[in-house]
Amino acid sequence: MEKITQLDTFRTMAERVGRFYAQGKRFLIPEMNPMNSHLLAGVFQSFGTPAEVLETYAGLDLGKKYTSGKECFPCVVTLGDILYFMEKEKEKLGDKFNPENYMYFMPEANGPCRFGMYNKLHRIILDSLPDLERVQITSLNSDDAYDLAGLVPAEKMQEFRKAGYLSIVVGDILDRLLWRIRPYEKSEGITDAFIMDARSQLSESFAKHSVTGNLKAILQDLEEIVKQAKGLVNPTIPRKPLIGVVGEIYVRTHVKSNQDTIRVLERYGAEAVNASIGEWINYTTYDQVRGAKIAFRLHLKSLQLKEIKRDILRYLKYSLTLMYQYMQQRKVYRMVRNYLDIIEDHKIGHLDTVLKKNKVFSFEVGTEACLSISSALVLARHGYNGIVNIFPFTCMPSNLTASITKPLMAKRNVPYIDVSYDGSFQPGREAALRTFMYQASQHFKTHGRP
Repeated sequence: MEKITQLDTFRTMAERVGRFYAQGKRFLIPEMNPMNSHLLAGVFQSFGTPAEVLETYAGLDLGKKYTSGKECFPCVVTLGDILYFMEKEKEKLGDKFNPENYMYFMPEANGPCRFGMYNKLHRIILDSLPDLERVQITSLNSDDAYDLAGLVPAEKMQEFRKAGYLSIVVGDILDRLLWRIRPYEKSEGITDAFIMDARSQLSESFAKHSVTGNLKAILQDLEEIVKQAKGLVNPTIPRKPLIGVVGEIYVRTHVKSNQDTIRVLERYGAEAVNASIGEWINYTTYDQVRGAKIAFRLHLKSLQLKEIKRDILRYLKYSLTLMYQYMQQRKVYRMVRNYLDIIEDHKIGHLDTVLKKNKVFSFEVGTEACLSISSALVLARHGYNGIVNIFPFTCMPSNLTASITKPLMAKRNVPYIDVSYDGSFQPGREAALRTFMYQASQHFKTHGRP
């Protein structure tokens, strides 16, 4: 067997991890959130890419087989998802299986979070398995706010980005409809079934209308769904304690990884609201605006005219992008709130201001910690009855969040709990959540809710 050198490993990551043209491939999207991934697949389908969402968690044992246990838990889950898919494809197709027909989509983020290394480890493991070294891994990076250059044709990029962002916002809306209705549903189970049917309808709507730029038609479909959703609520059920959920983006939104924490909270009397996926997308754009301003000031001091021009163009580009994202997000939430009082999203600039005012953390550090800490402070100030921090065991940004947020919430007399996951079932976890909900109920009786 030919010896694989360290140089070979770096070369294969450079050649088979990057921004690759997606059209003509079966485009495989890991399911992070039960809603957003499927709607995004619809967008890709509309632009001619046969995208599909991978079955998730069925391959967890495979993910564990090829990792050491020291990796971030979402890395293990997503690795298991792609390995399981490929294993089943080989069984189904036999000699007709061609790994070059597939492209695996695994975005990344810069900074101290290990998310940026997932696709690198996935690449090394796929290369160690027969044939799978020819499966490309395509990626987008938070360093440029997930710019689509190289992934879709340049002439379609603007329309794709608009539809892609809308798919994120609409996915968030479906989540918030679920969490708003399910604790007050007229009969058990109707909300889950309704939302899954709505997801299918909207996935088809994105597949049909995204490429034409007819986003209005998608929003009309969403409005019809929201009108129907309102009828699922039993108005005689009194409002319940309001719980805010923050934490690492994958585990807090991946229902199987967090063992359906929100449903457990609801079982013990909560109405819970998780941080949105749109929050992270807006944050990456906001961070580009913030970075451009910092670079402009530095280059202005040294009179580097070429760099100053580049900083101004970068600032204008991402400021306009962020303005569009906020406008679109506000438009969708306003439409939905005509029918149901779902919770609106934070503006990232406001979260930045909150951290600066409290002097407990900084956007300069980056990672989701800056969002989770500031969100917890905002939710506590708005009268939420408890805060839950969900994250992978050993996650550095989330442990930072825990160490800073717990004393802040104690100072404000707001119930708070850290819940970490690594795929194991802890016998005391539900008891801890039940105890937390008792505290939140007491807070609710004393202070009410927003």
